Amino acid sequence: MGNWKLLSFTTGDYPRAGVRAGERIYDAAALLGAPEGSLSVLDILNDWDRKRAAIEKAAEAPSGKGYGESEVRLLAPVLFPSVYYCAASNFYDHSKEMRPDRNVTRDGKQPYFFIKPGVHTTVGPGEKIRVPGVTQKLDWELEIGAVIGKAAFNVPVERALDYVAGYTLCNDLSARDLGKREDWHFGADWFGQKVFEGAMPQGPWIVPTDQVGDPQVLDMKLWVNDTLMQNSNSRNMLFNIAEQIEYLSRRMILRPGDIIATGTPSGVGAPRGIFLKAGDTIRMEVEKIGSMTNSFV
Repeated sequence: MGNWKLLSFTTGDYPRAGVRAGERIYDAAALLGAPEGSLSVLDILNDWDRKRAAIEKAAEAPSGKGYGESEVRLLAPVLFPSVYYCAASNFYDHSKEMRPDRNVTRDGKQPYFFIKPGVHTTVGPGEKIRVPGVTQKLDWELEIGAVIGKAAFNVPVERALDYVAGYTLCNDLSARDLGKREDWHFGADWFGQKVFEGAMPQGPWIVPTDQVGDPQVLDMKLWVNDTLMQNSNSRNMLFNIAEQIEYLSRRMILRPGDIIATGTPSGVGAPRGIFLKAGDTIRMEVEKIGSMTNSFV
Protein backbone atom coordinates (compact mmCIF):
# COMPACT_ATOMS: atom_id res chain seq x y z
CA MET A 1 0.00 0.00 0.00
CA GLY A 2 1.45 3.34 -1.06
CA ASN A 3 0.34 6.93 -0.79
CA TRP A 4 -0.82 7.81 -4.29
CA LYS A 5 -3.98 8.88 -6.06
CA LEU A 6 -5.25 8.34 -9.59
CA LEU A 7 -6.55 11.40 -11.45
CA SER A 8 -7.13 13.10 -14.77
CA PHE A 9 -5.40 16.38 -15.56
CA THR A 10 -4.36 18.72 -18.32
CA THR A 11 -1.54 21.21 -18.72
CA GLY A 12 -3.59 23.05 -21.31
CA ASP A 13 -3.14 20.58 -24.14
CA TYR A 14 -5.13 17.35 -23.73
CA PRO A 15 -6.61 15.25 -20.90
CA ARG A 16 -4.38 12.53 -19.55
CA ALA A 17 -4.24 10.10 -16.65
CA GLY A 18 -2.10 11.25 -13.77
CA VAL A 19 -0.75 9.95 -10.50
CA ARG A 20 -0.38 12.17 -7.46
CA ALA A 21 2.60 10.89 -5.48
CA GLY A 22 3.51 13.04 -2.52
CA GLU A 23 2.96 16.65 -3.56
CA ARG A 24 3.70 16.13 -7.26
CA ILE A 25 1.55 14.98 -10.17
CA TYR A 26 3.05 12.66 -12.79
CA ASP A 27 1.79 11.59 -16.19
CA ALA A 28 0.63 8.03 -15.50
CA ALA A 29 1.77 6.64 -18.85
CA ALA A 30 5.25 8.13 -18.53
CA LEU A 31 5.47 6.82 -14.97
CA LEU A 32 4.87 3.32 -16.37
CA GLY A 33 7.41 3.73 -19.20
CA ALA A 34 4.86 4.39 -21.95
CA PRO A 35 4.58 7.47 -24.21
CA GLU A 36 3.39 10.50 -22.29
CA GLY A 37 -0.35 11.06 -22.52
CA SER A 38 -1.05 7.60 -23.94
CA LEU A 39 -3.22 6.42 -21.04
CA SER A 40 -6.58 7.56 -19.72
CA VAL A 41 -7.95 6.72 -16.29
CA LEU A 42 -10.42 4.39 -17.99
CA ASP A 43 -7.52 2.57 -19.68
CA ILE A 44 -6.02 2.01 -16.25
CA LEU A 45 -9.31 0.88 -14.70
CA ASN A 46 -9.82 -1.60 -17.56
CA ASP A 47 -6.58 -3.31 -16.48
CA TRP A 48 -6.82 -2.37 -12.84
CA ASP A 49 -5.10 -5.19 -10.97
CA ARG A 50 -1.98 -5.14 -13.15
CA LYS A 51 -1.80 -1.36 -13.59
CA ARG A 52 -2.42 -0.71 -9.89
CA ALA A 53 0.53 -2.88 -8.90
CA ALA A 54 2.79 -1.16 -11.43
CA ILE A 55 1.70 2.34 -10.40
CA GLU A 56 2.17 1.54 -6.73
CA LYS A 57 5.74 0.40 -7.34
CA ALA A 58 6.56 3.40 -9.57
CA ALA A 59 5.01 5.86 -7.11
CA GLU A 60 7.40 4.81 -4.36
CA ALA A 61 10.26 6.60 -6.14
CA PRO A 62 8.77 8.42 -9.13
CA SER A 63 11.12 9.52 -11.90
CA GLY A 64 10.58 11.91 -14.76
CA LYS A 65 8.84 15.23 -14.87
CA GLY A 66 6.41 15.99 -12.10
CA TYR A 67 4.04 18.95 -11.86
CA GLY A 68 2.92 21.01 -8.92
CA GLU A 69 -0.84 21.28 -8.51
CA SER A 70 -0.71 24.94 -9.51
CA GLU A 71 0.83 23.93 -12.87
CA VAL A 72 -2.06 21.69 -13.95
CA ARG A 73 -5.83 21.71 -14.07
CA LEU A 74 -7.44 18.74 -12.41
CA LEU A 75 -10.35 17.19 -14.30
CA ALA A 76 -13.01 14.76 -13.17
CA PRO A 77 -10.94 11.61 -12.61
CA VAL A 78 -13.19 9.42 -14.81
CA LEU A 79 -13.72 11.26 -18.12
CA PHE A 80 -16.46 10.24 -18.57
CA PRO A 81 -18.17 7.37 -16.75
CA SER A 82 -20.76 5.60 -18.83
CA VAL A 83 -23.19 5.90 -15.95
CA TYR A 84 -23.67 6.93 -12.34
CA TYR A 85 -25.80 4.55 -10.31
CA CYS A 86 -27.26 6.82 -7.64
CA ALA A 87 -28.60 5.46 -4.36
CA ALA A 88 -31.73 7.34 -3.31
CA SER A 89 -32.58 8.16 0.31
CA ASN A 90 -29.81 5.88 1.56
CA PHE A 91 -28.90 7.61 4.84
CA TYR A 92 -30.99 7.33 7.99
CA ASP A 93 -30.39 10.97 8.91
CA HIS A 94 -31.18 12.31 5.43
CA SER A 95 -34.33 10.23 5.05
CA LYS A 96 -35.52 11.56 8.41
CA GLU A 97 -34.80 15.21 7.58
CA MET A 98 -36.76 14.95 4.33
CA ARG A 99 -39.74 13.29 6.02
CA PRO A 100 -39.66 13.84 9.81
CA ASP A 101 -42.84 11.76 10.20
CA ARG A 102 -41.26 8.74 8.50
CA ASN A 103 -40.19 5.69 10.49
CA VAL A 104 -36.81 5.21 8.86
CA THR A 105 -35.97 1.54 8.64
CA ARG A 106 -34.50 -0.85 6.07
CA ASP A 107 -36.91 -3.62 7.04
CA GLY A 108 -38.63 -5.02 3.97
CA LYS A 109 -36.66 -2.74 1.65
CA GLN A 110 -34.01 -3.14 -1.01
CA PRO A 111 -31.71 -0.36 -2.25
CA TYR A 112 -33.40 2.18 -4.54
CA PHE A 113 -31.48 3.63 -7.51
CA PHE A 114 -31.77 6.09 -10.34
CA ILE A 115 -29.24 6.78 -13.12
CA LYS A 116 -27.34 9.84 -14.31
CA PRO A 117 -25.56 9.75 -17.71
CA GLY A 118 -21.85 10.39 -17.27
CA VAL A 119 -21.09 12.37 -20.42
CA HIS A 120 -23.86 14.89 -19.85
CA THR A 121 -23.63 15.43 -16.10
CA THR A 122 -19.94 15.21 -15.14
CA VAL A 123 -17.97 18.28 -14.10
CA GLY A 124 -14.57 18.30 -12.44
CA PRO A 125 -12.99 19.98 -9.42
CA GLY A 126 -12.81 23.75 -9.58
CA GLU A 127 -15.19 24.00 -12.53
CA LYS A 128 -17.95 26.58 -12.60
CA ILE A 129 -21.45 25.10 -12.81
CA ARG A 130 -24.23 26.97 -14.53
CA VAL A 131 -27.40 27.05 -12.46
CA PRO A 132 -30.02 25.37 -14.70
CA GLY A 133 -32.72 27.74 -15.91
CA VAL A 134 -35.36 25.04 -15.38
CA THR A 135 -35.15 25.11 -11.57
CA GLN A 136 -35.48 27.61 -8.75
CA LYS A 137 -34.55 25.05 -6.07
CA LEU A 138 -31.10 23.65 -6.82
CA ASP A 139 -29.84 21.55 -3.92
CA TRP A 140 -26.57 19.84 -2.98
CA GLU A 141 -25.93 16.22 -1.99
CA LEU A 142 -22.42 15.13 -0.99
CA GLU A 143 -21.81 11.44 -1.77
CA ILE A 144 -19.00 8.90 -1.74
CA GLY A 145 -18.43 7.59 -5.26
CA ALA A 146 -17.39 3.93 -5.48
CA VAL A 147 -15.43 3.48 -8.74
CA ILE A 148 -15.73 0.01 -10.26
CA GLY A 149 -12.38 -1.56 -11.19
CA LYS A 150 -13.39 -4.85 -12.79
CA ALA A 151 -16.52 -6.34 -14.32
CA ALA A 152 -18.99 -7.43 -11.65
CA PHE A 153 -22.02 -9.67 -12.24
CA ASN A 154 -24.01 -11.57 -9.63
CA VAL A 155 -21.47 -10.62 -6.98
CA PRO A 156 -22.16 -11.81 -3.41
CA VAL A 157 -22.05 -9.13 -0.74
CA GLU A 158 -19.04 -10.65 1.02
CA ARG A 159 -16.91 -10.21 -2.13
CA ALA A 160 -18.49 -7.02 -3.48
CA LEU A 161 -15.78 -4.57 -2.38
CA ASP A 162 -13.18 -6.61 -4.29
CA TYR A 163 -14.65 -5.07 -7.44
CA VAL A 164 -14.08 -1.47 -6.32
CA ALA A 165 -10.90 0.21 -7.55
CA GLY A 166 -11.21 3.18 -5.22
CA TYR A 167 -13.32 6.07 -4.03
CA THR A 168 -13.95 9.63 -5.15
CA LEU A 169 -16.35 12.44 -4.25
CA CYS A 170 -19.64 13.15 -6.00
CA ASN A 171 -22.23 15.89 -5.61
CA ASP A 172 -25.65 14.64 -6.67
CA LEU A 173 -27.10 18.06 -7.53
CA SER A 174 -30.90 18.00 -7.43
CA ALA A 175 -33.67 20.24 -8.77
CA ARG A 176 -36.09 19.88 -5.85
CA ASP A 177 -38.97 21.68 -7.55
CA LEU A 178 -38.95 19.21 -10.45
CA GLY A 179 -39.30 15.99 -8.48
CA LYS A 180 -43.07 15.69 -8.83
CA ARG A 181 -45.32 15.88 -11.89
CA GLU A 182 -49.00 16.74 -12.06
CA ASP A 183 -49.36 16.25 -15.81
CA TRP A 184 -48.66 12.50 -15.69
CA HIS A 185 -49.93 9.71 -13.46
CA PHE A 186 -46.40 8.55 -12.59
CA GLY A 187 -46.04 11.05 -9.74
CA ALA A 188 -42.28 11.16 -9.12
CA ASP A 189 -39.98 12.52 -11.84
CA TRP A 190 -36.44 11.34 -11.10
CA PHE A 191 -35.20 12.49 -14.52
CA GLY A 192 -36.54 16.01 -14.04
CA GLN A 193 -35.06 16.32 -10.57
CA LYS A 194 -31.68 14.72 -11.16
CA VAL A 195 -30.58 14.95 -14.81
CA PHE A 196 -29.28 18.20 -16.29
CA GLU A 197 -25.98 19.60 -17.56
CA GLY A 198 -23.41 19.65 -14.77
CA ALA A 199 -25.58 17.63 -12.36
CA MET A 200 -22.71 15.48 -11.01
CA PRO A 201 -19.47 17.15 -9.93
CA GLN A 202 -16.86 14.40 -9.45
CA GLY A 203 -13.33 14.40 -8.07
CA PRO A 204 -10.72 15.43 -7.25
CA TRP A 205 -9.13 11.98 -7.67
CA ILE A 206 -9.60 8.28 -6.99
CA VAL A 207 -8.07 6.94 -3.78
CA PRO A 208 -7.39 3.18 -4.02
CA THR A 209 -9.44 1.00 -1.69
CA ASP A 210 -6.49 -0.21 0.38
CA GLN A 211 -5.68 3.38 1.36
CA VAL A 212 -9.25 4.05 2.48
CA GLY A 213 -9.90 0.85 4.41
CA ASP A 214 -13.45 0.50 5.70
CA PRO A 215 -15.63 2.87 3.62
CA GLN A 216 -18.41 2.74 6.22
CA VAL A 217 -16.64 4.83 8.89
CA LEU A 218 -15.77 8.01 6.96
CA ASP A 219 -16.62 11.54 8.08
CA MET A 220 -18.47 13.52 5.38
CA LYS A 221 -18.73 17.33 5.30
CA LEU A 222 -20.00 19.96 2.89
CA TRP A 223 -19.86 23.75 3.14
CA VAL A 224 -21.88 26.32 1.22
CA ASN A 225 -20.15 29.72 1.25
CA ASP A 226 -18.08 28.64 4.28
CA THR A 227 -21.15 27.57 6.25
CA LEU A 228 -21.02 23.91 7.27
CA MET A 229 -24.21 22.28 5.98
CA GLN A 230 -23.55 18.53 5.91
CA ASN A 231 -21.64 16.89 8.76
CA SER A 232 -22.21 13.16 9.07
CA ASN A 233 -20.52 9.78 8.65
CA SER A 234 -20.89 6.96 6.14
CA ARG A 235 -21.86 4.60 8.97
CA ASN A 236 -25.33 6.18 8.66
CA MET A 237 -26.04 4.47 5.31
CA LEU A 238 -29.14 2.25 5.26
CA PHE A 239 -27.50 -0.10 2.75
CA ASN A 240 -23.73 -0.23 2.78
CA ILE A 241 -21.62 -0.08 -0.36
CA ALA A 242 -21.15 -3.86 -0.59
CA GLU A 243 -24.92 -4.36 -0.41
CA GLN A 244 -25.44 -1.77 -3.14
CA ILE A 245 -22.99 -3.56 -5.44
CA GLU A 246 -24.67 -6.90 -4.80
CA TYR A 247 -28.08 -5.40 -5.66
CA LEU A 248 -26.92 -3.70 -8.86
CA SER A 249 -24.82 -6.62 -10.10
CA ARG A 250 -27.81 -8.95 -9.95
CA ARG A 251 -29.34 -6.90 -12.76
CA MET A 252 -26.47 -5.99 -15.05
CA ILE A 253 -22.71 -6.15 -15.40
CA LEU A 254 -21.01 -3.30 -13.57
CA ARG A 255 -18.07 -2.26 -15.73
CA PRO A 256 -14.73 -0.56 -15.03
CA GLY A 257 -15.24 3.18 -14.73
CA ASP A 258 -18.88 2.93 -13.63
CA ILE A 259 -19.47 4.98 -10.49
CA ILE A 260 -21.91 4.22 -7.70
CA ALA A 261 -22.96 7.41 -5.89
CA THR A 262 -23.79 5.81 -2.57
CA GLY A 263 -26.21 8.27 -0.98
CA THR A 264 -26.11 11.58 0.86
CA PRO A 265 -26.34 12.33 4.59
CA SER A 266 -28.45 14.98 6.30
CA GLY A 267 -27.79 18.68 5.83
CA VAL A 268 -29.22 19.31 2.35
CA GLY A 269 -30.94 22.59 1.60
CA ALA A 270 -34.54 21.54 0.94
CA PRO A 271 -35.70 21.00 4.55
CA ARG A 272 -34.44 24.50 5.43
CA GLY A 273 -35.61 26.22 2.26
CA ILE A 274 -32.03 27.09 1.26
CA PHE A 275 -31.05 26.60 -2.39
CA LEU A 276 -28.03 27.28 -4.57
CA LYS A 277 -27.74 30.44 -6.65
CA ALA A 278 -25.21 32.11 -8.92
CA GLY A 279 -22.24 33.28 -6.88
CA ASP A 280 -22.38 30.42 -4.36
CA THR A 281 -19.42 28.15 -3.70
CA ILE A 282 -19.53 24.57 -2.45
CA ARG A 283 -16.65 22.73 -0.79
CA MET A 284 -17.04 19.07 0.05
CA GLU A 285 -14.76 16.76 1.95
CA VAL A 286 -14.68 13.08 2.86
CA GLU A 287 -12.17 11.63 5.28
CA LYS A 288 -9.29 9.74 3.62
CA ILE A 289 -10.51 10.67 0.14
CA GLY A 290 -10.04 14.44 -0.18
CA SER A 291 -11.87 17.68 -0.85
CA MET A 292 -13.03 19.65 -3.87
CA THR A 293 -14.69 22.97 -4.61
CA ASN A 294 -17.11 24.20 -7.27
CA SER A 295 -18.76 27.56 -7.79
CA PHE A 296 -22.04 28.42 -9.48
CA VAL A 297 -22.72 30.99 -12.20
